[in-house]
Formats: sequence, structure tokens, C-alpha cells
Amino acid sequence: MIDLRSDTVTQPCSEMRKVMSAAPTGDDVYGEDPTVNSLESYAAKITNKEAGLFVTSGTQSNLVAILSHCQRGHEYITGSEAHTYLYEGGGAAVLGGIQPSIIPFNSAGELPLELVKAQIKPDDYHYAISRLVCLENTQAGKVLSPEYLSKYSSMATKHGLKRHLDGARIFNAAIKLEIDVAHICRYFDTVSICLSKGLGAPMGSILVGDLKTIRIARRWRKMLGGGLRQAGIVASAGLYALENNILRLKKDHEKAEILATALQELDIKISEKPQTNMVILDPEVDTTSLRNYLAKKMIRIAGNRLVIHKDINDEDIEKIVSACSEYRNDY
Repeated sequence: MIDLRSDTVTQPCSEMRKVMSAAPTGDDVYGEDPTVNSLESYAAKITNKEAGLFVTSGTQSNLVAILSHCQRGHEYITGSEAHTYLYEGGGAAVLGGIQPSIIPFNSAGELPLELVKAQIKPDDYHYAISRLVCLENTQAGKVLSPEYLSKYSSMATKHGLKRHLDGARIFNAAIKLEIDVAHICRYFDTVSICLSKGLGAPMGSILVGDLKTIRIARRWRKMLGGGLRQAGIVASAGLYALENNILRLKKDHEKAEILATALQELDIKISEKPQTNMVILDPEVDTTSLRNYLAKKMIRIAGNRLVIHKDINDEDIEKIVSACSEYRNDY
């Protein structure tokens, strides 16, 4: 089965499995797991942040970040289709009493800064207190430019707002921009980094930020049931991913571009040229019939996006294009 539903479906490679089986462990709740400590330190180093926190998932990473920045009666400003608002169970509102204030992303995956400013509440007890602005990078495969991030950061700082990035695919953005990931992280107080998407680890995310915020986040992680014990077994996979699987993301981007070009030649419209590892189909495409047809060819897709990852090779791309060609002939 060729699975294009998401880069979350990646399998740990044999080398990663070997590292996991040999990982030294300890009790992480006591801060005694050497592999977890190494992972957190390494993540902080490469992002140029003071500290890191290993958590079970991107959802938990974003949640502990929001809970660390905000209190009950505060609000966070985010995108109407952002994971922090739409796809993470409403955790900040349900568990933290923190109100989301949503605005639409623009075509570049940005939160328009004039709309962000309009959402900031005045100092009036009728309103929740605006406290935090959350961005997403990449957003639907789109990369936020350093120029936009600089303006965003200045605006947020000017208005006394904290800055959080859902950077689940931040390394895809860094590879596309050909810059160090720390250059992106400099514009945020906290950054969530997913280890189990394009980087290929079986689970886990890292939250990086300043020491004070990460200490608060560690307490929230415990309250949310994320105090793990001999977590070095899975942390070792994350460490291997950060040390070995970042640069290869460029191959995913190249394959996505090849696939997008081939689809266009078959008159299967795409929304725009892919920037990273996602090929987004045009709204005119009947994705339901395409999904059902490809499923018969042992190819899985979900919605209007085809996501390339490390387990999709050149032969798979050829098979996908061939199947799509047959689809065009039949429909």
C-alpha cells in the first residue's frame, strides 16, 4: 500500500529501531533518563533556545505551550483552520479556560497582521485578555517567509503578546528557505516540533523555549498525564531523527514537485506549485472518485492533499502517476 494520507504514517527505519533497542534509560519524571535529557538538550541547541521538553505528541506540545503562556480568562489568537484551534479537541478551552479568537489564514498561510491587531482586545473587563498569538509553519504545506515572521514578531511584542509556533513541519520550512531552523525559532517564545511526521520517529514532539516557560510546561505535562518513565526508548528515535533525517526532507519536496508536474500534465489540477512535501489538489477535482479509484490500486489519499514522505520512493511516484493516468482515461 502506498500511503499519501499524511507524513504521520512513516515507519521507523532499521537503524532507528536498533538505536531504540539499545537506548540507555532512567526515570524521566525524576529527570534521570539520559536519552530524554540528550534529546531535550540537542533540540534546544539546534533551535537556539534555553530548554526543551519531550512530550507525547504535537497536540500535547501545543496544549502545554498555550497553558504555560495563558491563564483562565485569557485568549489566544490563531487561524480558523489551525491545528491549535480546529484539530486538537478544544483542549485549551476545555482544560485551560482559554478562549480562542480565530481569523482566517490568507493564501500564503499567514495570519494577516491587520486582522490580528483588530482581534486584540482593549483593557476592559467585558473582554477576555489577549495574551498569545499562534502561527503554524508550514501551514498546509506553505512556508512563512522570514520577512513576515519579523513583522509578526514586532507586532506581537509591541502589543505585549506572547508568540507560539506550531512548528510540526518547521524543518520542511527551513529546508525550503535554505536557512537554519534557529533563524525561524528566533521569532517565537515557544516552538512545537513534531518528531513523528517527516522526520520519521514513531511518536513524540519537542517543545522549546526559555527556561521559565519550559519549567511551567513540564508541570502542565505532568498534570496532563504526560509524565513518562523510561522514555529514552522513544526519545532515542527522536534524537536519531533530528541527527539524521532533516536534510533528506529535501527529497520529499523534490518528489512532490515531480508528482505535481505529472498531475498537471494529466489535467488533474493542483491549487499551486508545492512549496514543500504536500501536493494540494484544486477544489474542482472530484477527490472522492479519485480516492476510491486509487484505493483499488493500493494507493491511499485523504481529502485534497497528497503528502510525500520518506517511505515514498521514486518507483512509488511512477505508480501513482500511472494510476492517475488510468483514472483520467476512465473518468
